[in-house]
Amino acid sequence: MRLLIIGTLDGQVGAASQIALSRGAKVNHVDTIEAGLEFLRSGRGADLVLADVKEDLVTLITSLESERIAVPVIACGVGNDTQAAVRAIKAGAKEYIPLPPDAELIGAVLTAVAEENSDFIHTDARMTDIIKLADQVAPSDASILITGPSGTGKEMMARYLHIKSKRRTGPFIAVNCAAIPENLLESELFGHEKGAFTGAIARRIGKFEEANGGTILLDEISEMDPRLQAKLLRVLQEREIDRVGSNKPVKVNVRILATSNRNLEKYVASGGFREDLYFRLNVVNLCLPPLRERPDDIIALARHFAAKYSEANGIKARGLSEPAIEKLLGYEWPGNVRELENAMHRSILLASGDDIGPDAILLSNSAMAPASPTHPGGASAREHTDTQVGKTVSEVERELIIDTLSHCLGNRTHAATILGISIRTLRNKLKQYNDDGFSVPSAGRSDADQPPL
Repeated sequence: MRLLIIGTLDGQVGAASQIALSRGAKVNHVDTIEAGLEFLRSGRGADLVLADVKEDLVTLITSLESERIAVPVIACGVGNDTQAAVRAIKAGAKEYIPLPPDAELIGAVLTAVAEENSDFIHTDARMTDIIKLADQVAPSDASILITGPSGTGKEMMARYLHIKSKRRTGPFIAVNCAAIPENLLESELFGHEKGAFTGAIARRIGKFEEANGGTILLDEISEMDPRLQAKLLRVLQEREIDRVGSNKPVKVNVRILATSNRNLEKYVASGGFREDLYFRLNVVNLCLPPLRERPDDIIALARHFAAKYSEANGIKARGLSEPAIEKLLGYEWPGNVRELENAMHRSILLASGDDIGPDAILLSNSAMAPASPTHPGGASAREHTDTQVGKTVSEVERELIIDTLSHCLGNRTHAATILGISIRTLRNKLKQYNDDGFSVPSAGRSDADQPPL
């Protein structure tokens, strides 16, 4: 665990540092937000930032997001200052800790960050077998390819592998290859030298160097441009990278994990992905099944998410009624675990009474499991076909995209995941529909800082 402290913490830096050190953390301290950003840009990295609430947290968190430096920020302030806590959380801080620091509270935060997104809730036999295989291969340095439909927990599996590996004390760096424009991904991965291109006003350490001594996750690697695939193959072979604008190789000691929701064997056969890179990455394949194929996990996960979001929202914990359980088990979960999590988050906000009833669980009727060989939604396959006859492929695609977006309450990220396309592709489609005069659902809350289309 690497902790970066920013600011004076009203003279409590020493106390906070000693507590963190006693819990096994490596601690660094800088005085200002700009110094903190420079520290993180340099590639030295941090797993958690502890920042003085009197510092400009908005600038810090906005800069981290715009530069795609993924690190949680915890705000600290003297006493239980409610207004300061509210300002910190609104700025994007994950938590607010009162000062002087409490050893148990600091320890709990460090533990939570270390374990976040690394534990699997599972009872289904298929997932039990996959976890056993993950436990077996985690201590090695072998590259692992994690496949499965969107929303099944591929990034969570990658974090699990890192926590169980010999590199657990090193950094875990995740890069979403589908979310970063192609012209920026090379610099994001390998870094760049000052003046390498317009706007490169200083040297930037890339994600591979930032992950040195730890693990790098290349999320949705199948979306990577073929030119970059060739450069990545060299990294796997030579264990060195070239910053953009430099001809001096830099050695890196990194374990590479990769995910994809595509059938990569077919994608390789079609020429979309390099065969030699595929074999380099696919030393071990962990294939996560869709939620509908692991029914024993549905209720266990639903109860877990209900408890999690009840606590997060300060709401009384409720159990699941039998009708609610039947409704959850009768649904196909096209968005998999991610969709189940969203459904349970909504349900604890809508529920009333002692239990979560079926009315509080809002699901897409188009994905209800049919009782007979009918099309999802209850219509027969023939009836559904009849509704599509006479429409162009683009019209059917537009209806599917807009219906999925409506189901996701306007959340572009979730809709793209369910549709199996990149967020960039989705935004381009929505812009086209808007320009053509079609009604496009407004952006969801988690997309609020993104363009409306």
